[in-house]
Amino acid sequence: MSAATDEVARWVSHRRNTELVLVVLAVLIGVFGHAAAGLAVHDELPSGLAAYTAMLGGSALAAHLAVRRFARHADPVLLPVTVLLCALGLVLMDRLDQSYAVRYSGTYQAVPVAPNQAVWTVIGVGLMVLVVALLRHHRLLQRYTYLGMAAAMLLLIAPAFFGADAFGAKRWITLGPLSVQPGEFVKVMIVVFFASYLMANRDALALVGKRFLGLALPRGRNAGPVLLVWAVSLVVLFYQRDLGTSLIFFGAFILMLYVATERTSWVVLGGLMAVGGAAVVAATQYHVKARVAAWLDPMAIYLPEDQRPPGIISDQSAQALFAFGAGDLTGTGLGQGHSDLVGFAGRSDFILATVGEELGLLGVTLVLFLYVLLIWRGLAAGMASTDPFGKLLALGLSSVLALQVFVVAGGVTGLIPLTGKALPFLAQGGSSTVANWLLVALLIKVSDSSGKASTMPEGNATILTPAIRV
Repeated sequence: MSAATDEVARWVSHRRNTELVLVVLAVLIGVFGHAAAGLAVHDELPSGLAAYTAMLGGSALAAHLAVRRFARHADPVLLPVTVLLCALGLVLMDRLDQSYAVRYSGTYQAVPVAPNQAVWTVIGVGLMVLVVALLRHHRLLQRYTYLGMAAAMLLLIAPAFFGADAFGAKRWITLGPLSVQPGEFVKVMIVVFFASYLMANRDALALVGKRFLGLALPRGRNAGPVLLVWAVSLVVLFYQRDLGTSLIFFGAFILMLYVATERTSWVVLGGLMAVGGAAVVAATQYHVKARVAAWLDPMAIYLPEDQRPPGIISDQSAQALFAFGAGDLTGTGLGQGHSDLVGFAGRSDFILATVGEELGLLGVTLVLFLYVLLIWRGLAAGMASTDPFGKLLALGLSSVLALQVFVVAGGVTGLIPLTGKALPFLAQGGSSTVANWLLVALLIKVSDSSGKASTMPEGNATILTPAIRV
Protein backbone atom coordinates (compact mmCIF):
# COMPACT_ATOMS: atom_id res chain seq x y z
CA MET A 1 0.00 0.00 0.00
CA SER A 2 2.88 2.33 0.75
CA ALA A 3 4.35 1.80 -2.71
CA ALA A 4 0.93 2.36 -4.29
CA THR A 5 0.41 5.53 -2.26
CA ASP A 6 3.79 6.84 -3.37
CA GLU A 7 2.91 6.11 -6.98
CA VAL A 8 -0.34 8.03 -6.64
CA ALA A 9 1.49 10.96 -5.03
CA ARG A 10 4.03 11.04 -7.87
CA TRP A 11 1.24 10.86 -10.46
CA VAL A 12 -0.66 13.75 -8.85
CA SER A 13 2.52 15.83 -8.53
CA HIS A 14 3.37 15.13 -12.17
CA ARG A 15 -0.07 16.35 -13.25
CA ARG A 16 0.19 19.60 -11.36
CA ASN A 17 3.76 20.26 -12.48
CA THR A 18 2.72 19.59 -16.07
CA GLU A 19 -0.10 22.09 -15.65
CA LEU A 20 2.27 24.71 -14.24
CA VAL A 21 4.67 24.36 -17.17
CA LEU A 22 1.81 24.66 -19.67
CA VAL A 23 0.36 27.69 -17.85
CA VAL A 24 3.74 29.46 -17.93
CA LEU A 25 4.05 28.65 -21.65
CA ALA A 26 0.56 30.07 -22.29
CA VAL A 27 1.43 33.30 -20.43
CA LEU A 28 4.69 33.65 -22.37
CA ILE A 29 2.89 33.22 -25.71
CA GLY A 30 0.47 35.98 -24.69
CA VAL A 31 3.27 38.31 -23.59
CA PHE A 32 5.32 37.80 -26.77
CA GLY A 33 2.17 38.26 -28.87
CA HIS A 34 1.41 41.55 -27.10
CA ALA A 35 4.98 42.72 -27.68
CA ALA A 36 4.92 41.67 -31.35
CA ALA A 37 1.67 43.56 -32.01
CA GLY A 38 3.06 46.71 -30.36
CA LEU A 39 6.26 46.55 -32.38
CA ALA A 40 4.31 46.06 -35.61
CA VAL A 41 1.97 49.00 -35.01
CA HIS A 42 4.23 51.55 -33.27
CA ASP A 43 7.78 50.18 -33.75
CA GLU A 44 8.17 50.00 -29.97
CA LEU A 45 7.12 47.82 -27.08
CA PRO A 46 3.65 48.59 -25.75
CA SER A 47 3.64 50.88 -22.72
CA GLY A 48 1.30 48.54 -20.88
CA LEU A 49 3.36 45.40 -21.44
CA ALA A 50 4.47 45.14 -17.80
CA ALA A 51 0.90 45.60 -16.49
CA TYR A 52 -0.43 43.06 -19.00
CA THR A 53 2.22 40.53 -17.97
CA ALA A 54 1.52 41.06 -14.27
CA MET A 55 -2.25 40.75 -14.75
CA LEU A 56 -2.13 37.66 -16.94
CA GLY A 57 0.67 35.96 -15.00
CA GLY A 58 -0.87 36.73 -11.61
CA SER A 59 -4.33 35.52 -12.64
CA ALA A 60 -2.97 32.33 -14.20
CA LEU A 61 -0.81 31.61 -11.14
CA ALA A 62 -3.75 32.16 -8.78
CA ALA A 63 -5.89 29.76 -10.81
CA HIS A 64 -3.12 27.17 -10.86
CA LEU A 65 -2.54 27.40 -7.10
CA ALA A 66 -6.28 26.97 -6.50
CA VAL A 67 -6.33 23.83 -8.64
CA ARG A 68 -3.15 22.51 -7.00
CA ARG A 69 -4.69 23.00 -3.55
CA PHE A 70 -8.35 22.09 -4.06
CA ALA A 71 -8.47 19.94 -7.24
CA ARG A 72 -5.17 18.06 -7.17
CA HIS A 73 -6.38 15.23 -9.40
CA ALA A 74 -7.86 17.46 -12.10
CA ASP A 75 -6.92 17.31 -15.77
CA PRO A 76 -3.72 19.35 -16.30
CA VAL A 77 -4.75 20.62 -19.76
CA LEU A 78 -8.05 22.42 -19.05
CA LEU A 79 -6.56 25.44 -17.28
CA PRO A 80 -3.58 26.12 -19.61
CA VAL A 81 -5.75 26.03 -22.74
CA THR A 82 -8.20 28.46 -21.15
CA VAL A 83 -5.36 30.80 -20.13
CA LEU A 84 -3.92 30.71 -23.65
CA LEU A 85 -7.27 31.55 -25.27
CA CYS A 86 -7.74 34.48 -22.86
CA ALA A 87 -4.19 35.69 -23.53
CA LEU A 88 -4.71 35.61 -27.30
CA GLY A 89 -8.02 37.40 -26.94
CA LEU A 90 -6.48 40.24 -24.94
CA VAL A 91 -3.65 40.56 -27.49
CA LEU A 92 -6.10 40.80 -30.40
CA MET A 93 -8.41 43.25 -28.60
CA ASP A 94 -5.54 45.55 -27.65
CA ARG A 95 -4.21 45.42 -31.20
CA LEU A 96 -7.66 46.29 -32.60
CA ASP A 97 -8.12 49.08 -30.02
CA GLN A 98 -5.20 50.91 -31.61
CA SER A 99 -6.62 50.64 -35.13
CA TYR A 100 -10.14 51.58 -34.02
CA ALA A 101 -8.79 54.67 -32.25
CA VAL A 102 -7.42 55.92 -35.57
CA ARG A 103 -10.15 54.82 -37.97
CA TYR A 104 -13.14 55.76 -35.78
CA SER A 105 -11.68 58.68 -33.84
CA GLY A 106 -14.29 60.58 -31.87
CA THR A 107 -16.92 57.81 -31.93
CA TYR A 108 -17.89 55.14 -29.43
CA GLN A 109 -15.99 52.58 -31.50
CA ALA A 110 -12.73 54.34 -30.63
CA VAL A 111 -13.13 53.59 -26.92
CA PRO A 112 -10.61 50.86 -25.93
CA VAL A 113 -12.10 47.60 -24.66
CA ALA A 114 -8.97 45.62 -23.74
CA PRO A 115 -8.60 47.22 -20.25
CA ASN A 116 -12.21 46.34 -19.35
CA GLN A 117 -11.76 42.86 -20.75
CA ALA A 118 -8.68 42.41 -18.54
CA VAL A 119 -10.79 43.34 -15.52
CA TRP A 120 -13.49 40.84 -16.50
CA THR A 121 -10.83 38.19 -16.96
CA VAL A 122 -9.60 38.78 -13.40
CA ILE A 123 -13.20 38.59 -12.15
CA GLY A 124 -13.73 35.36 -14.08
CA VAL A 125 -10.56 33.84 -12.62
CA GLY A 126 -11.70 34.94 -9.15
CA LEU A 127 -15.05 33.17 -9.64
CA MET A 128 -13.26 30.07 -10.89
CA VAL A 129 -11.02 30.04 -7.79
CA LEU A 130 -14.07 30.38 -5.52
CA VAL A 131 -15.90 27.51 -7.22
CA VAL A 132 -12.87 25.22 -7.12
CA ALA A 133 -12.25 26.07 -3.47
CA LEU A 134 -15.81 26.03 -2.11
CA LEU A 135 -17.53 23.35 -4.20
CA ARG A 136 -16.38 20.18 -2.47
CA HIS A 137 -17.91 17.86 -5.08
CA HIS A 138 -19.85 18.46 -8.27
CA ARG A 139 -22.72 16.26 -7.01
CA LEU A 140 -23.60 18.96 -4.48
CA LEU A 141 -25.11 20.91 -7.39
CA GLN A 142 -27.96 18.39 -7.49
CA ARG A 143 -29.35 19.87 -4.27
CA TYR A 144 -30.22 23.07 -6.12
CA THR A 145 -31.53 21.57 -9.37
CA TYR A 146 -35.00 23.09 -9.45
CA LEU A 147 -34.00 26.29 -7.67
CA GLY A 148 -31.29 26.81 -10.26
CA MET A 149 -33.71 26.08 -13.10
CA ALA A 150 -36.22 28.61 -11.75
CA ALA A 151 -33.49 31.24 -11.47
CA ALA A 152 -32.30 30.40 -14.98
CA MET A 153 -35.78 30.87 -16.46
CA LEU A 154 -36.15 34.23 -14.72
CA LEU A 155 -32.78 35.39 -16.03
CA LEU A 156 -33.60 34.12 -19.50
CA ILE A 157 -36.84 36.06 -19.85
CA ALA A 158 -35.60 39.17 -18.02
CA PRO A 159 -34.21 40.89 -21.17
CA ALA A 160 -37.64 40.62 -22.81
CA PHE A 161 -39.06 42.87 -20.09
CA PHE A 162 -36.12 44.90 -18.79
CA GLY A 163 -33.66 44.81 -21.67
CA ALA A 164 -33.24 47.10 -24.63
CA ASP A 165 -32.65 46.40 -28.30
CA ALA A 166 -28.95 46.40 -29.15
CA PHE A 167 -27.50 45.41 -32.53
CA GLY A 168 -30.74 43.75 -33.57
CA ALA A 169 -31.16 41.54 -30.48
CA LYS A 170 -32.63 41.93 -27.02
CA ARG A 171 -30.34 39.84 -24.86
CA TRP A 172 -28.78 42.41 -22.48
CA ILE A 173 -29.87 43.90 -19.15
CA THR A 174 -28.41 47.28 -18.20
CA LEU A 175 -27.46 47.76 -14.55
CA GLY A 176 -26.13 51.27 -14.21
CA PRO A 177 -22.87 51.45 -16.17
CA LEU A 178 -22.82 47.65 -16.61
CA SER A 179 -24.46 45.65 -19.37
CA VAL A 180 -25.09 41.99 -18.47
CA GLN A 181 -26.03 39.17 -20.82
CA PRO A 182 -27.96 36.67 -18.66
CA GLY A 183 -28.00 33.99 -21.35
CA GLU A 184 -24.30 33.36 -20.85
CA PHE A 185 -24.88 32.32 -17.23
CA VAL A 186 -28.13 30.54 -17.98
CA LYS A 187 -26.35 28.11 -20.32
CA VAL A 188 -24.35 26.78 -17.35
CA MET A 189 -27.32 26.69 -14.97
CA ILE A 190 -29.57 24.94 -17.45
CA VAL A 191 -26.97 22.24 -18.13
CA VAL A 192 -26.91 21.46 -14.38
CA PHE A 193 -30.70 21.06 -14.48
CA PHE A 194 -30.61 18.89 -17.61
CA ALA A 195 -27.96 16.61 -16.10
CA SER A 196 -29.94 16.13 -12.90
CA TYR A 197 -33.29 15.66 -14.66
CA LEU A 198 -32.00 13.19 -17.22
CA MET A 199 -30.17 11.18 -14.57
CA ALA A 200 -33.43 10.75 -12.65
CA ASN A 201 -35.66 10.05 -15.68
CA ARG A 202 -33.42 8.39 -18.26
CA ASP A 203 -35.15 5.00 -17.97
CA ALA A 204 -38.57 6.45 -18.73
CA LEU A 205 -37.20 8.56 -21.57
CA ALA A 206 -35.53 5.51 -23.10
CA LEU A 207 -38.83 3.62 -23.47
CA VAL A 208 -39.97 3.10 -27.05
CA GLY A 209 -43.41 4.07 -28.29
CA LYS A 210 -44.59 3.65 -31.86
CA ARG A 211 -42.36 3.05 -34.87
CA PHE A 212 -42.45 5.25 -37.94
CA LEU A 213 -40.41 4.59 -41.09
CA GLY A 214 -38.23 2.21 -39.12
CA LEU A 215 -37.52 4.81 -36.44
CA ALA A 216 -38.38 3.99 -32.82
CA LEU A 217 -40.21 7.08 -31.59
CA PRO A 218 -40.38 7.95 -27.88
CA ARG A 219 -43.66 7.64 -26.00
CA GLY A 220 -45.85 10.72 -26.19
CA ARG A 221 -45.93 11.24 -22.43
CA ASN A 222 -42.12 11.33 -22.37
CA ALA A 223 -41.82 13.90 -25.15
CA GLY A 224 -42.99 16.65 -22.78
CA PRO A 225 -39.51 17.77 -21.66
CA VAL A 226 -38.34 18.07 -25.26
CA LEU A 227 -41.41 20.07 -26.20
CA LEU A 228 -40.88 22.34 -23.19
CA VAL A 229 -37.24 23.06 -24.02
CA TRP A 230 -38.19 23.53 -27.67
CA ALA A 231 -40.87 26.05 -26.64
CA VAL A 232 -38.41 27.94 -24.42
CA SER A 233 -35.91 28.06 -27.27
CA LEU A 234 -38.56 29.47 -29.61
CA VAL A 235 -39.57 32.09 -27.05
CA VAL A 236 -35.95 33.21 -26.75
CA LEU A 237 -35.61 33.26 -30.53
CA PHE A 238 -38.89 35.08 -31.14
CA TYR A 239 -38.88 37.73 -28.42
CA GLN A 240 -35.14 38.25 -27.98
CA ARG A 241 -34.20 37.47 -31.59
CA ASP A 242 -31.27 35.47 -30.24
CA LEU A 243 -30.67 32.63 -32.68
CA GLY A 244 -27.36 31.56 -31.09
CA THR A 245 -28.71 31.06 -27.56
CA SER A 246 -31.69 29.09 -28.87
CA LEU A 247 -29.48 26.73 -30.86
CA ILE A 248 -27.13 26.22 -27.93
CA PHE A 249 -29.87 25.44 -25.40
CA PHE A 250 -31.82 23.08 -27.58
CA GLY A 251 -28.76 21.43 -29.11
CA ALA A 252 -27.15 20.74 -25.73
CA PHE A 253 -30.36 19.21 -24.38
CA ILE A 254 -30.79 16.89 -27.36
CA LEU A 255 -27.16 15.72 -27.16
CA MET A 256 -27.48 15.06 -23.43
CA LEU A 257 -30.78 13.28 -24.00
CA TYR A 258 -29.21 11.04 -26.63
CA VAL A 259 -26.31 10.10 -24.35
CA ALA A 260 -28.65 9.42 -21.43
CA THR A 261 -31.08 7.23 -23.40
CA GLU A 262 -29.01 6.01 -26.40
CA ARG A 263 -32.08 6.58 -28.58
CA THR A 264 -31.33 7.96 -32.06
CA SER A 265 -34.98 8.89 -32.38
CA TRP A 266 -34.49 11.76 -29.92
CA VAL A 267 -31.79 13.26 -32.15
CA VAL A 268 -33.93 12.94 -35.28
CA LEU A 269 -36.98 14.37 -33.52
CA GLY A 270 -34.92 17.20 -32.03
CA GLY A 271 -33.34 18.03 -35.36
CA LEU A 272 -36.70 18.22 -37.10
CA MET A 273 -38.10 20.42 -34.33
CA ALA A 274 -35.08 22.73 -34.47
CA VAL A 275 -35.27 23.15 -38.24
CA GLY A 276 -39.04 23.63 -38.15
CA GLY A 277 -38.90 26.19 -35.35
CA ALA A 278 -36.06 28.13 -36.97
CA ALA A 279 -37.92 28.19 -40.31
CA VAL A 280 -41.08 29.57 -38.71
CA VAL A 281 -39.23 32.26 -36.78
CA ALA A 282 -37.11 33.18 -39.81
CA ALA A 283 -40.29 33.68 -41.82
CA THR A 284 -41.92 35.90 -39.17
CA GLN A 285 -39.04 37.80 -37.56
CA TYR A 286 -37.50 40.49 -39.76
CA HIS A 287 -34.16 40.50 -37.95
CA VAL A 288 -33.66 36.74 -38.35
CA LYS A 289 -34.83 36.92 -41.97
CA ALA A 290 -32.29 39.69 -42.64
CA ARG A 291 -29.45 37.58 -41.24
CA VAL A 292 -30.43 34.70 -43.48
CA ALA A 293 -30.47 37.05 -46.49
CA ALA A 294 -27.01 38.41 -45.59
CA TRP A 295 -25.74 34.85 -45.25
CA LEU A 296 -27.08 33.79 -48.64
CA ASP A 297 -25.52 36.75 -50.47
CA PRO A 298 -23.03 38.74 -48.33
CA MET A 299 -21.72 40.67 -51.36
CA ALA A 300 -25.16 42.10 -52.10
CA ILE A 301 -24.33 44.98 -49.74
CA TYR A 302 -22.24 46.49 -52.55
CA LEU A 303 -25.19 46.63 -54.95
CA PRO A 304 -27.13 49.88 -55.33
CA GLU A 305 -29.52 50.26 -52.42
CA ASP A 306 -32.62 49.74 -54.55
CA GLN A 307 -31.23 46.41 -55.83
CA ARG A 308 -30.28 44.84 -52.48
CA PRO A 309 -32.38 42.08 -50.92
CA PRO A 310 -34.42 43.39 -47.97
CA GLY A 311 -32.60 43.44 -44.65
CA ILE A 312 -29.00 43.62 -45.89
CA ILE A 313 -27.62 46.75 -44.23
CA SER A 314 -24.10 45.77 -43.12
CA ASP A 315 -20.92 44.79 -44.91
CA GLN A 316 -19.52 42.88 -41.91
CA SER A 317 -19.89 39.44 -43.47
CA ALA A 318 -18.29 40.58 -46.71
CA GLN A 319 -15.40 42.30 -44.91
CA ALA A 320 -14.81 39.14 -42.87
CA LEU A 321 -14.50 37.09 -46.05
CA PHE A 322 -12.06 39.66 -47.45
CA ALA A 323 -10.03 39.38 -44.23
CA PHE A 324 -9.84 35.59 -44.49
CA GLY A 325 -8.78 35.88 -48.12
CA ALA A 326 -6.08 38.45 -47.34
CA GLY A 327 -4.66 36.24 -44.59
CA ASP A 328 -3.81 33.38 -46.95
CA LEU A 329 -1.91 30.55 -45.22
CA THR A 330 0.31 32.32 -42.68
CA GLY A 331 -1.34 35.75 -42.35
CA THR A 332 -0.12 39.30 -42.70
CA GLY A 333 1.34 39.33 -39.18
CA LEU A 334 0.00 40.74 -35.91
CA GLY A 335 -0.83 44.43 -36.33
CA GLN A 336 -0.47 44.32 -40.11
CA GLY A 337 -4.08 43.63 -41.11
CA HIS A 338 -7.15 45.77 -41.73
CA SER A 339 -9.89 43.73 -40.08
CA ASP A 340 -10.94 46.85 -38.13
CA LEU A 341 -12.92 47.58 -41.31
CA VAL A 342 -15.45 45.03 -40.03
CA GLY A 343 -16.68 47.67 -37.59
CA PHE A 344 -17.74 47.33 -33.96
CA ALA A 345 -18.25 43.54 -34.32
CA GLY A 346 -14.55 43.09 -35.05
CA ARG A 347 -13.91 42.74 -31.34
CA SER A 348 -16.79 40.34 -30.68
CA ASP A 349 -17.80 37.42 -32.90
CA PHE A 350 -15.83 38.75 -35.89
CA ILE A 351 -12.55 38.66 -33.97
CA LEU A 352 -12.02 35.33 -35.73
CA ALA A 353 -11.66 37.35 -38.94
CA THR A 354 -8.72 39.17 -37.34
CA VAL A 355 -7.15 35.82 -36.56
CA GLY A 356 -7.70 34.74 -40.16
CA GLU A 357 -6.16 37.90 -41.63
CA GLU A 358 -3.18 38.41 -39.32
CA LEU A 359 -2.38 34.78 -38.42
CA GLY A 360 -3.75 33.15 -41.57
CA LEU A 361 -5.37 29.78 -42.08
CA LEU A 362 -2.69 28.29 -39.85
CA GLY A 363 -3.66 30.61 -37.00
CA VAL A 364 -7.39 29.90 -37.37
CA THR A 365 -6.67 26.17 -37.41
CA LEU A 366 -4.58 26.41 -34.23
CA VAL A 367 -7.23 28.49 -32.44
CA LEU A 368 -9.95 26.01 -33.38
CA PHE A 369 -7.64 23.20 -32.27
CA LEU A 370 -7.40 24.84 -28.83
CA TYR A 371 -11.18 24.76 -28.58
CA VAL A 372 -11.25 21.14 -29.74
CA LEU A 373 -8.63 20.29 -27.11
CA LEU A 374 -10.64 22.00 -24.37
CA ILE A 375 -13.87 20.26 -25.44
CA TRP A 376 -12.13 16.89 -25.76
CA ARG A 377 -10.63 17.07 -22.28
CA GLY A 378 -14.02 18.04 -20.89
CA LEU A 379 -15.62 15.03 -22.56
CA ALA A 380 -12.80 12.80 -21.33
CA ALA A 381 -13.46 13.97 -17.77
CA GLY A 382 -17.10 13.03 -18.17
CA MET A 383 -16.31 9.61 -19.60
CA ALA A 384 -13.98 8.89 -16.70
CA SER A 385 -16.52 10.06 -14.11
CA THR A 386 -17.91 7.32 -11.87
CA ASP A 387 -21.39 8.85 -11.41
CA PRO A 388 -24.09 9.48 -14.06
CA PHE A 389 -24.62 13.09 -12.99
CA GLY A 390 -20.94 13.88 -13.48
CA LYS A 391 -20.93 12.24 -16.91
CA LEU A 392 -23.94 14.21 -18.08
CA LEU A 393 -22.70 17.45 -16.51
CA ALA A 394 -19.32 17.27 -18.24
CA LEU A 395 -20.98 16.27 -21.52
CA GLY A 396 -23.45 19.17 -21.29
CA LEU A 397 -20.82 21.78 -20.46
CA SER A 398 -18.53 20.54 -23.24
CA SER A 399 -21.46 20.47 -25.68
CA VAL A 400 -22.44 24.05 -24.81
CA LEU A 401 -18.88 25.18 -25.48
CA ALA A 402 -18.70 23.21 -28.74
CA LEU A 403 -22.03 24.54 -29.98
CA GLN A 404 -21.09 28.14 -29.17
CA VAL A 405 -17.79 27.85 -31.02
CA PHE A 406 -19.60 26.25 -33.96
CA VAL A 407 -22.33 28.88 -34.28
CA VAL A 408 -19.80 31.74 -34.02
CA ALA A 409 -17.11 30.30 -36.28
CA GLY A 410 -19.76 29.04 -38.71
CA GLY A 411 -21.40 32.46 -38.86
CA VAL A 412 -18.17 34.39 -39.39
CA THR A 413 -16.88 32.05 -42.10
CA GLY A 414 -20.24 31.95 -43.89
CA LEU A 415 -21.14 28.35 -43.11
CA ILE A 416 -24.36 29.34 -41.29
CA PRO A 417 -26.19 32.65 -40.66
CA LEU A 418 -24.69 34.98 -38.08
CA THR A 419 -25.89 34.57 -34.50
CA GLY A 420 -24.11 37.44 -32.72
CA LYS A 421 -22.67 35.25 -29.93
CA ALA A 422 -19.21 35.94 -28.53
CA LEU A 423 -16.38 33.53 -29.27
CA PRO A 424 -15.56 32.05 -25.82
CA PHE A 425 -12.55 33.66 -24.09
CA LEU A 426 -11.26 35.14 -27.36
CA ALA A 427 -13.86 37.87 -27.94
CA GLN A 428 -14.94 40.96 -26.04
CA GLY A 429 -17.67 40.32 -23.50
CA GLY A 430 -17.65 40.48 -19.72
CA SER A 431 -20.63 38.17 -19.20
CA SER A 432 -19.26 35.63 -21.66
CA THR A 433 -15.81 35.65 -20.06
CA VAL A 434 -17.04 35.22 -16.49
CA ALA A 435 -19.62 32.55 -17.44
CA ASN A 436 -17.06 30.54 -19.41
CA TRP A 437 -14.59 30.63 -16.53
CA LEU A 438 -17.42 29.24 -14.39
CA LEU A 439 -17.93 26.51 -16.99
CA VAL A 440 -14.24 25.59 -16.90
CA ALA A 441 -14.28 25.55 -13.08
CA LEU A 442 -17.07 22.95 -13.12
CA LEU A 443 -15.20 20.85 -15.68
CA ILE A 444 -12.14 20.98 -13.43
CA LYS A 445 -14.21 19.75 -10.48
CA VAL A 446 -15.61 16.86 -12.52
CA SER A 447 -12.14 15.92 -13.77
CA ASP A 448 -10.80 16.14 -10.21
CA SER A 449 -13.48 13.70 -9.06
CA SER A 450 -12.69 11.40 -11.99
CA GLY A 451 -8.96 11.51 -11.33
CA LYS A 452 -9.46 10.88 -7.63
CA ALA A 453 -11.74 7.90 -8.31
CA SER A 454 -9.13 6.39 -10.63
CA THR A 455 -6.62 6.24 -7.77
CA MET A 456 -8.95 4.72 -5.18
CA PRO A 457 -7.97 1.28 -3.88
CA GLU A 458 -9.95 -1.64 -5.27
CA GLY A 459 -9.26 -4.71 -3.17
CA ASN A 460 -5.54 -4.57 -2.45
CA ALA A 461 -4.61 -2.78 -5.65
CA THR A 462 -4.56 0.87 -6.55
CA ILE A 463 -5.98 1.66 -9.94
CA LEU A 464 -4.36 4.28 -12.13
CA THR A 465 -6.52 4.51 -15.21
CA PRO A 466 -4.20 4.88 -18.26
CA ALA A 467 -6.88 6.71 -20.22
CA ILE A 468 -6.62 9.79 -18.01
CA ARG A 469 -2.87 9.86 -17.50
CA VAL A 470 -0.87 12.69 -19.02
